[in-house]
Amino acid sequence: MINEERVILMTRLASYEANEGKKDISIVNYFRGDYIGFQVLKSIIAATISFFALFAVYIFYNFEELMQDVYKMNLLEYGKSIVTIYLCSVGAYGVLSYILFSIRYSRARKSLKNYYGNLRKLAGMYEK
Repeated sequence: MINEERVILMTRLASYEANEGKKDISIVNYFRGDYIGFQVLKSIIAATISFFALFAVYIFYNFEELMQDVYKMNLLEYGKSIVTIYLCSVGAYGVLSYILFSIRYSRARKSLKNYYGNLRKLAGMYEK
């Protein structure tokens, strides 16, 4: 005889495993520090590339004004301001990435813990 509760649980487990379970398993395969560190490193590299791309667009857009004022401005102070903006933006992006990926890792771990608990529950149903 078919047990409806067991079928519902099996369907829920199979759905989780097919969809978000793959992503959660790939996340939890790493140690917490390794996963978060790798993701933050990727985020910082992406932020650096984005910053330099935006800076290049800014330079190209204001090229004529920059060329007119290049002898009037203090290039050292201009460089310091650019580096300060870069460090602040990349630092803020790195902190936000750390928070985001910490939460993502915790949720994946909690979700997998729930999944394994349901597997134990299903195994207990078969034993009865």
